[in-house]
Amino acid sequence: MIRIIALAFALLALPLAPAAAGEDAPLRSIPGVEKPYETTAFDPAADAMALVDTALAAARQSGKRVLLVMGSNDCHDSAWFANAIAGIDIAGALMTRYHIIFVDIGAPRVGQGRNLEVARRFGFKNIRGTPTVAILDARGHVLNRKAAPKWRNAASRSPDEIQAELMQ
Repeated sequence: MIRIIALAFALLALPLAPAAAGEDAPLRSIPGVEKPYETTAFDPAADAMALVDTALAAARQSGKRVLLVMGSNDCHDSAWFANAIAGIDIAGALMTRYHIIFVDIGAPRVGQGRNLEVARRFGFKNIRGTPTVAILDARGHVLNRKAAPKWRNAASRSPDEIQAELMQ
């Protein structure tokens, strides 16, 4: 009797399975970006420390801050973030406030980190996820230490939410 009841419940659930699978959250889009979960913003061949030094020097001259995005091309959250801030709706506003640099740090959480000396330079001993987004003043002081690692869920944020947080 228990088997019959279990079988009946299983059969009732079958028609729902395809619909549930098809109702997975659709991939979201960013205006003007064809593939928002793919990027080449994080150049693994770049001299990461030189990028940082150049951005800090530019910040001292301009009075802007530096937006240091530590991520990876292979990370969907890093790609989403990079594409969102480069999108036509946000890029102009951010460029008035920041010098933006992307540093490829690989996947440090799984032992495949790169350029981790950049993270350590700014006091990030353990990168828990990517992207880690640090806002630096012209002297290299981190202004958002607690919020910097919280961007590892960037793909769950809308471009408007990203812009609002960065323009505070």
